[in-house]
Amino acid sequence: MRQRLLHGLMAAALCAAATLVPSAPPARAAAPHTPGCDPLAAAECLLPFPNDWYTRPDPGTDTGRRVAFGTADLPRTAGGGAIDPTAWNRSDGFSPGSALIAQVPGVDLTATGAAPLTDIGRSLAPDAPVVLLDTGTGERWPYWAELDANATDTSRRALLVHPARNFRDGHHYAVALRRLKDDAGRTIPAAAPFAAVAGGALPTGHPLHARQRQLRPALAALHSAGVSSEDLYLAWDFTVASTRSLTGDLFALRDDAFRRLGGRAPDADITDVTDLTVEQDPRIAREVTGRIRVPSYLDRPGGPPGSVLHRGRDGKPRRLPHHTQVATFRCEIPRAAFRTPSRPSLYGHGLLGRRSEVGAGNVRAMAAEGDFTFCATDWIGMAEEDIPVVLGALADPNLFPAVPERTEQGMLNALFLARALIHPRGLTTDAAFRDDTGRPLVDLRHGVAYDGNSQGGILGGALLAASPDIRRGVLGVTGMNYGLLLNRSADFAPFQQVLDRSYPDKLRQQIVLQLFQMVWDRGETDGYANRLTDHHQVLMHIAYGDHQVANAAADVEARTVGARLLAPALAPGRSPDTVPYWGIRPLKRTELPYRGSAMTVWDSGTPSPPTTNTPPTEPEYGHDPHSDPRNSSAARQQKATFLTTGRVLDVCGNTPCTAVPTS
Repeated sequence: MRQRLLHGLMAAALCAAATLVPSAPPARAAAPHTPGCDPLAAAECLLPFPNDWYTRPDPGTDTGRRVAFGTADLPRTAGGGAIDPTAWNRSDGFSPGSALIAQVPGVDLTATGAAPLTDIGRSLAPDAPVVLLDTGTGERWPYWAELDANATDTSRRALLVHPARNFRDGHHYAVALRRLKDDAGRTIPAAAPFAAVAGGALPTGHPLHARQRQLRPALAALHSAGVSSEDLYLAWDFTVASTRSLTGDLFALRDDAFRRLGGRAPDADITDVTDLTVEQDPRIAREVTGRIRVPSYLDRPGGPPGSVLHRGRDGKPRRLPHHTQVATFRCEIPRAAFRTPSRPSLYGHGLLGRRSEVGAGNVRAMAAEGDFTFCATDWIGMAEEDIPVVLGALADPNLFPAVPERTEQGMLNALFLARALIHPRGLTTDAAFRDDTGRPLVDLRHGVAYDGNSQGGILGGALLAASPDIRRGVLGVTGMNYGLLLNRSADFAPFQQVLDRSYPDKLRQQIVLQLFQMVWDRGETDGYANRLTDHHQVLMHIAYGDHQVANAAADVEARTVGARLLAPALAPGRSPDTVPYWGIRPLKRTELPYRGSAMTVWDSGTPSPPTTNTPPTEPEYGHDPHSDPRNSSAARQQKATFLTTGRVLDVCGNTPCTAVPTS
C-alpha cells in the first residue's frame, strides 16, 4: 500500500516539480577559475570522475585541497540549464562512497578479467586490470567494476568502479586502468592524450604539460606499487573529503543548538492524548502528539520545502535570527508501560514518509513486545511534503542542495525530540506520559534508543553519529549511498522519469548521480560511516533480495562500519557470490551474545538480486521482502534485546535467519 501511495504522490508531483525549476541558474557566486575539462578524457567533461583535476590547493582545508568546479564543467540539463557549483565547492574532496566513472569504448569486462560484484576478492589480485591505491598508506582498495546496464548507446556506456567499502576520509587515491580488452580479447590502446602524459617529459609549452605535471605523483605511486605506465589505458587521482568537510555542517548546527539549550529541556508541549481501549488496540494504550520548538538554521522563515541552510560570511551554518522550527511529533505508549516503565526510542520513517508511520503494525508490535515508547517526527528534507522538491532537483540540480540541507535540520529536530524524551524536566513530566497515579510511563535511566527502517535506516546512521543522547540504533532494511542505491531500487522508477527528461544521456546521468552524492553525504549515512561506530553501536537488519534497498549497498556499509555478520547468513548455494559477504567478518553463534555492531540477514526465499546496476522487479524477482524482517517476531526480539542491553543474540537456532513473506 505504501508503494501505491508513493507512486500516486509522484504522479501528482511531476507537474508540481516543473514549477520549482528556475528559468536560469542562480547567480549566488562567481564561478571559480578552473583549468577546464580534463584533457585526458575528451568524451565528456568531468570524466574520469572523481578527479583532482577539478580541485585546487587550499591550505585552509583539512585535505589541503578544495573542489573547484566551474559552471562550464558541470553537465547542463536538456533545456540548457547550468549548475551553480557553490554547494559542491564547499567540499575539500569527493565522496568517500563515490563510484569511479570512466568511458572505455568497446571494453569487455569479462575478457578483461575485471572483478565483478560476485567476486570482489579478485579486485586485489596482483594482476587486476583495475587498481585503486591509497597513495598515503600504499594499500590496495577493494571494489567491483561494471558497465552501466541502463545505457542505451554503447558508445556512451559508463564504466563504473564501486568501492567495496568506503574510501577513507581525507585520503588520496590513484586509479589505474590497465590491459583492458575488447570482446575479441584485443588490448585496447590508450587514447593519445593519456599516452602522451604517461610518456616522456613534455616541454613547458606543450598543451598537456600541466596535466602531466599534476599527474606525475600519482603515476609514481602506482609505479611503486608495481603498476607499470606501459600497461596503462588511463590513470588519474582524487582526494576524498575530510571528516570535518563531510560532517561539519550538521555538527556545527547541532553544537550551536545544544549550546543555546544549555541544561534546559527543549521547549515542547502536548497537543493531543488518545487513550485506546484493549478492543481498539491490545498493544498500544496511549497515543500522544505534540510540538517541539527547535532553533532554525534554514534560510526561509518556517523552513519550508526547498529551504537550504542559512550561512554566515564564512560559509558555515548560522541560526536564522529569531526563528524556530516547529516539529510535530507522535508517540506510541504500550500497555506494558503501565506495568513497567518503557524504554524511550525514536523511530525513523521510510522513503518520503511521515511521522504517522510510527503507528504501523510492526512498530506497535515491537513497542508491546519490548516495552518501548516509540516517538517520531517528520524527517523534513526527505518527508512526504518534500516530494515536489526532490523531483524538481532531478530536473534542475540547482535545487538539489535543499534535499540534504533541509534533512540536516530534520535531524536536529529529531535530536531535540530525543533530548526532550529523556530530560528529567522534559516531556515525561507531562501527565500524558504518566499513569493515573502519576507514575512515569517512560524510564529515563538508560537513555534513548533508535529504530529506523528503509529511509530511516539509510539516514539513521547520520542521526546516530550526530546524537549526544543515542548510543545504540537498529538500521532496518538499510544501506547507504544514494548514488549507489538509486539505479538498484525499484522505488526509483518514477524519479527516473524526471531524470530521463533532464539528462537523457545515460553517461551524463551517472555523473549527475555522483555529483548529487557529494552534497548528499552531508545528510545521509555515507558521509558519517567511517566514524559511525567509534562511539555508537548499530545492528543492521537486511532483507535478502530486497527490491527497494540494494543488498550491495548494505554490504558496503557493513564493511565500512566494521559490523560483524551473523553466520551462517544464508543457506549453502543461496548466494551467487564466489565468497558470499566477502570482507565482512563473520560472527559465529559460539561468540554470542556479542557486544558490538552486527548485521543479520533475513531470507524470505526471494530470488537473489541482479548483479547489474538495475533493480529487482516483480514478477521476475518474485516477492519484495523489504517489509519481512520487521514483521518477524524473532527479528523484533533480536532488535529489542540489542537496544535494551547492547547484546546481539541468536534468535534463529544456529541456522540462517528466515522471515515469512508478508503481503
